[in-house]
Amino acid sequence: MRLEEIAKIIGADFSGENIQVDSMNTLKDATSKQISFVSNVKYVKDIKDSKACAIIIDEKNKDSVPDGCIALVVQNPYWEMAILSKYFAPPIEDNTLALAKIGEGSTVSNKAEIANGAVIGENCTILAGVYVGANSKVGDNTILYPNVVVYRDCEIGKNCIIHANTTIGGDGFGFATSKMGEHLKIYQNGNTILEDDIEIGSSTTIDRAVFGSTIIKKGVHIDNLVQVGHNCEIGEYSVMVSQSGIAGSSKMGRNVVLGGQSAIAGHLEIEAFNQFAARSGITKTIKESGKVFAGFPLMEHRTWLRLQSKIAKLLRS
Repeated sequence: MRLEEIAKIIGADFSGENIQVDSMNTLKDATSKQISFVSNVKYVKDIKDSKACAIIIDEKNKDSVPDGCIALVVQNPYWEMAILSKYFAPPIEDNTLALAKIGEGSTVSNKAEIANGAVIGENCTILAGVYVGANSKVGDNTILYPNVVVYRDCEIGKNCIIHANTTIGGDGFGFATSKMGEHLKIYQNGNTILEDDIEIGSSTTIDRAVFGSTIIKKGVHIDNLVQVGHNCEIGEYSVMVSQSGIAGSSKMGRNVVLGGQSAIAGHLEIEAFNQFAARSGITKTIKESGKVFAGFPLMEHRTWLRLQSKIAKLLRS
């Protein structure tokens, strides 16, 4: 889309070069052919280093946009970004793409569906009810059990096992809210990437990114009934136990263990080699490494044990 057309869609005044825009992205990752936005004052500092050709921004912060980048000034940048996201959403299926490619030695059930543009590696097993979307890739020696769904543009590495009813690359839980409390969907135009040697249990959901990728790194083991939000990153050889979850844009380092029903809030970072007992509630970034935590509010596990002992004594008195 041309910038002039984008400006009309979001109701912004436009002057300057009518650049062809390929897609949307974050300030940090945008290229000279992409448009970005600022909806939170804490990200204003990132504008000066952004390569975006244009930035959707409010009146208060428009002077932060440097020369060579076009400011599209609107009242509510987050709402207008949500409106625009629909225009850059790819088709769910694309019949213009080439037929799917199936590698040598792979077995695909006649009850599975592999969309145009998808690529299945060698010696894979694709069972009944599986759907692999357009432009998705499945690496060699990977097994997709019945009713696994892989949305378009997602990538699964080699030697992976994904158990029944799991969804890879579904839309993240993203929406803008107006002053009147109305909700508007933000189209999730990124993807999900699973690296090699990963096993995922049944009925788990790993959401695709708004922009960029949700990434599950090599050797991760994820149990049944786990939720991974959009734009998350799960470090190498980490473990997520049943009913645990991680909210959008949070990152786990290498070899982190999340116990059952534990949860990480959004936009946090967890250092490597930390362990969290069942039902831990993580609401702040953890900069220490190699510790064991428990409880909500979160505390070191040994402190939590002492607290439980004192509570038990109070109840007996």
